Amino acid sequence: MRNIFLFAFSFLFIAVPNFAQEKKETQQGHTDQNKFRQLKDVLATPNDQHTASGAPGQKYTQQKVDYVMNIRLDESTNKIYGDEKITYYNNSKDVLDYLWVQLDQNVRADNSKTPLKKSYRSTPNYLTPNRFKSSFMKEHKGFGFQIEKVETDGKPLSHFINSTMMRINLPKALLPGESFKFSIQWNYKINNSVKDGGRSGFEDFSDGNNNYTIAQFFPRLAVYNNVEGWQNMQFWGDSEWALEFGDYEVNLTVPSDHIVDATGILQNEKDVLTKTQRKRWELARKTFDNPVMIVTQAEAEKAEKGRSTTTKTWQFKAKKVRDFAFASSRKYIWDAMATNINGKTVMAVSLYPKEGNPLWEEHSTRAVAHTLIEYSKLTFDYPYPKAISVHAKRQGMEYPMICFNYGRPNEDGTYSDRTKKRMLGVIIHEVGHNFFPMIVNSDERQWTWMDEGLNSFVEILAEITYDKKLFEKNPAKNITRYMGGNQNYISPIMSQGDYVMQFGSNAYAKPAAGLYMLRKTIMGPELFDHAFRTYAQRWMFKHPTPEDFFRTMEDASGMDLDWFWRGWFYTTDVTDIGIKKVKVLYLTDKPTKETIALKERNKEYFANIGDLVYLTENKEEANSKAMNTYTDKEVPSYVYEVEFEKPGGLVMPIIIELTYADETIERHKFPAQIWMKNDTSVKRIFASTQEIKSFKIDPDLETADVDTSNNSWPKEEIDQFDQFKKKAKK
Repeated sequence: MRNIFLFAFSFLFIAVPNFAQEKKETQQGHTDQNKFRQLKDVLATPNDQHTASGAPGQKYTQQKVDYVMNIRLDESTNKIYGDEKITYYNNSKDVLDYLWVQLDQNVRADNSKTPLKKSYRSTPNYLTPNRFKSSFMKEHKGFGFQIEKVETDGKPLSHFINSTMMRINLPKALLPGESFKFSIQWNYKINNSVKDGGRSGFEDFSDGNNNYTIAQFFPRLAVYNNVEGWQNMQFWGDSEWALEFGDYEVNLTVPSDHIVDATGILQNEKDVLTKTQRKRWELARKTFDNPVMIVTQAEAEKAEKGRSTTTKTWQFKAKKVRDFAFASSRKYIWDAMATNINGKTVMAVSLYPKEGNPLWEEHSTRAVAHTLIEYSKLTFDYPYPKAISVHAKRQGMEYPMICFNYGRPNEDGTYSDRTKKRMLGVIIHEVGHNFFPMIVNSDERQWTWMDEGLNSFVEILAEITYDKKLFEKNPAKNITRYMGGNQNYISPIMSQGDYVMQFGSNAYAKPAAGLYMLRKTIMGPELFDHAFRTYAQRWMFKHPTPEDFFRTMEDASGMDLDWFWRGWFYTTDVTDIGIKKVKVLYLTDKPTKETIALKERNKEYFANIGDLVYLTENKEEANSKAMNTYTDKEVPSYVYEVEFEKPGGLVMPIIIELTYADETIERHKFPAQIWMKNDTSVKRIFASTQEIKSFKIDPDLETADVDTSNNSWPKEEIDQFDQFKKKAKK
C-alpha cells in the first residue's frame, strides 16, 4: 500500500522538519514560571503529622479541653454570669509553660482596639443621631468580659489579659501527657445584636421580651499544634476561631418560662419540660415526614404575655465538640422531626418567635433535615444527635448542633421569594457548618475559606436539591464580576482573613465557584466526590491545613491539580479564553504555490514520502473527491484551523461548541494541559464533511470567563449598551 499524506503548511497532519538555518543567539536564562509547575515552592513541607498524601500522620496529635460550666442569664440586667472549670490535656510532645485563652467579648469592650483599625471619611455629610454618637462621641457601654477570678486548687492563678487573649501562667511546666485543671469566674453585659451588632447577643421586641442567641460567651482555650504553635492571633471581629475538641457539662439557669436549647443532649427533661411537651418530643423522635409541634404558636403567644420571677436550670452534656452555644426566650415556638442518616436517627429542630411565621413553620426544620442528609452524602454521616435552627433577626452564625438564622416575613405574614430564598440559604449554610468547621476543624482565624468556602460549595448542591427552581444558579458565571473587577480591591483566596477585601466574594463565593468548576468541568463528579469525601473523613474531628486539602484532593483522585490551586487560590488572575483566528481550509488535489516552492527546496525529503493531497484557503480550488482514490469512507472536505488566545492569566480547559450547516451541535473539551507549552496561544484542527457555521467557547459559562466578547466565531454582535458598560468599567 502506498503512503498517503494530507499536507497543510508544515503543522497540521505531518511533522515537516525546520529547513531554515536558525541564527544562534545568546539569550538570558530564566526560572520556571510555567503555570503547571508544582506547588512545592509554596506548600509547607510534609511531616509525620501532616503527610505528603494529605492524611494525618502516625504522630499526629491534638489537645483536648473539657469544660464544666454553671451559667446564669439575668434577664433584668441582660447580663451573663459564669463559673467554669477547665481541664486541659497536653497530648502534644511539647512542654508548655503557659496556656492561651480567648476572650472574644472583649472585641466590643470600651478599650477595644477594633474600632481604631477602621478608616473613616467625613462624607456623606449626614448621619443618624446614633451614628453620630458612635462615630464622634466616646460612649462607654460596659461591654466585654469582667474576669472575677482565675484559680487553680482554690488559689489565685497568675494571668495576663492582652485585649481578646488571656495568658494563663502555669505554676509549673505542663509536660507531654499531663493535664491541668483551673477555673475562671466571669460576667459580661450582653450586647443587643440588632442595635449594637455582633455574632451573638439578644433582640428586644416591642412586647418587652428578648430573644437570646448566645455564643462566644465564655473564655475558651485557643488551639496549640505543630503548625502554628499557639493560635493566639487577636480577634479583630472578622476572622473567626480556632478551637479544641472536648466534652462539656453545662448548667443553664434562665427564667422558668423560657424555652432553651443548646449544644448537646438535655439531661433533665422531666425538670424543665411539661408532661405535654415531653409527650410531643417523644412523638417527634419517631416522626420522619413532618415536624411535630412541641410548643405551638398559641402557647408561645400566651407565654410571652407573662414574665416569670423564678428560674429553671437546663442541664446539657456534649461530647467531642469544639464549642458551645445556646438560645433562650419565652417567645419560642418549638418544632422538631426525626431524620434518618443511614439508619441513625438525628433530630432536626427549630426555635422561632411568632415573628418568623408562617415561613419558619413551613420550612426551617425541613431545611435542617435536608441539609443533614445532603451534606452526609458528600462527607460523612452526621455524628451528632441533633441540629437546631434558631430564628434571629440579623444573624447567620454557626456552632456545634445549633445555629442562628435570619429571614423574617413582613408583619402581615407575607413574604417574597427573595426572603424565602435568603432564609433557606442561610439555614442550609449555617447547619452545613456543622461539617465545616465544627467537625472538619480548620483554623478559621487563619484561613476563612477552609470553612466558609468549602461549606458554601456543598451548600450550593444542597440548595439545588431542596428547590431547583428557586436556587437555579451558575457559580462560575456569578463570580466573574468580582474577579474581573479592580485588582486594587481583590485579594488572593490564600490570604489571612483580617485583611482581605470584599470578604464575602473572597472567602465564600470564589472558593465555592472554584470547587464547583473542579467537580463539574475539570474532574467530574465521580472523581471529585471520592476525593472530597476522603478529605472530610480523614480530617473529621481533627485540624486540617490548606496543604492537607490540596494534597488529599490529588492523592484520592490521581489528578495533578497544582496548576488549579496556584492560579485560583494563590493569585487574583482571571479566566479569559477567546478565539483569535479561524482559518478555513478545503481539500484539494492541487498544490499551492507555497507547497510547490517548499517541495522544490527539499526534493530529497518529498521524494520519499509518497503521494500527497493538499489543503487550500481558496474555495475555488476545492476538490472533495481528492481522497476518493485512497479510501471508500466519507472524507472530511472542510478543515478549520482554530487559534485560541488566552489574555487571562488563568489556565482552564477549553470547551468549544461547533454548530454545523444543518444546525446540529457538537462539543469538544480540551484539558487545561493544552496550555502547558504555550501560555498565550494554541491551535486545534476540526475536520468536517460539512461546513461549520460557528464556533463558541464555554457555551454554558462554566469556566468563569470574565470577558465573553472574544468567545465566538463569527464574532457575535454585542449590544451597544453592553459595549458602553464594558468601556465604562475599564
